[in-house]
Amino acid sequence: MRIILIILAVYIAGINLVAFFMYGIDKYKAKHELYRISEKALLRVAILGGSVGALLGMIVFHHKTKHAKFEILLPLLFVLQIALVVALYWYLFIYAR
Repeated sequence: MRIILIILAVYIAGINLVAFFMYGIDKYKAKHELYRISEKALLRVAILGGSVGALLGMIVFHHKTKHAKFEILLPLLFVLQIALVVALYWYLFIYAR
């Protein structure tokens, strides 16, 4: 059980770092008129667990802040992912004992 939690924690940290840097790289590419990272890819990484990194990337890099799709979907994903973590914690450490 402990190893599963460690793997999950490493995954969540990694996917959030990837999301954060993807938003930073896309902002850089937007400023320099280079080939961009698709909106699908930016949203996909948030859906796969990187909503915190994506939200921080939006705030820090001021990127995609005027797109309703991102303004609504990313906070919603964040809340859903937090609810999932709380439910998983409750199930594994409180209910299952």
